[in-house]
Amino acid sequence: MSRFVILGVGAVGGTLAVALTEAGEDVIGIARGAQLAAIKAGGLTLRTPEGPRHANFPCVATPQEAGLREDDVIILCVKTQHTEAALAQLREAGAQGQHIFCFQNGVENERLALRYFPNVHGVTVMLPADFVQPGEVVCYGAPVCGSFDVGRYPSGSDDADAALVSRLETAGFPSAVRDGVMTFKYGKLLMNLSNIVGAALGQEADAAAINAALKAEAEAVFAAAGIAWADPAKGDEARDAQLKIVDVPGVTRVGSSTAQSLARGAGSVETDYLNGQISLLGRLHGVPTPGNDWFNALAARLVREGAAPGAVTLDDVKAALAL
Repeated sequence: MSRFVILGVGAVGGTLAVALTEAGEDVIGIARGAQLAAIKAGGLTLRTPEGPRHANFPCVATPQEAGLREDDVIILCVKTQHTEAALAQLREAGAQGQHIFCFQNGVENERLALRYFPNVHGVTVMLPADFVQPGEVVCYGAPVCGSFDVGRYPSGSDDADAALVSRLETAGFPSAVRDGVMTFKYGKLLMNLSNIVGAALGQEADAAAINAALKAEAEAVFAAAGIAWADPAKGDEARDAQLKIVDVPGVTRVGSSTAQSLARGAGSVETDYLNGQISLLGRLHGVPTPGNDWFNALAARLVREGAAPGAVTLDDVKAALAL
């Protein structure tokens, strides 16, 4: 059976790597820095509400070191600001017709990948996980860790989508093939507009009015651009009922992927491709997006200043946005 090449072994990629390895799949990870060293030295621990799980799998620093095979299934799990570099590495390593699945937030990754490769697939990721320290990821999903919608980009589906969904389900991830997967990814984008809000204010802040304002801007932009969207949290009642966010004993949840990046001092966040995507579409279609513009600029400032999550007050935001 074809091998899984997981490029980016963080919260999502790490959860996938452990679960797929446990299911008997052939997995190789591509990671960097301390995470790479930790996995090579002792494998990867996945902490869940039911208890810790652990898996050992080969992990290398680049696709070149992975020795890509023609039938590899490439799982792209880096954040969007790192996608261009990852795609260039894949091409340098000889990737051509392999199926590339974008297990990523936002809607830009698939378009970037299609410049390089012909077989690109979108994946809507519903997986509440953290990566804060090397050698360990935490997933708060229960009774399943996560679920996925899978389809070709820009639309349609094929046997590769069906095969991946089957293997994901065997590994414990309820999933579905979607001919219009980007419709669900645009719906997930609406959810992710709040990532920077929680990261800036802290998870305990009452930011409902702010999040609603950002979402309203985005919905106006989607309407002007003729973009259809669907709520991925309501895609399949039987499947979605299996995924609840549950505390993991001994762990304090950091929050969204944006909050995790600030907490780790990663040097970048993906806000340019979340709230920034709304700013881009608004400028293209003549729709004002002041809230998303402001938070996109704020994210850049927080990274520049090396700020930790919770560095901004609710009053600061309300004053800036006249809420």
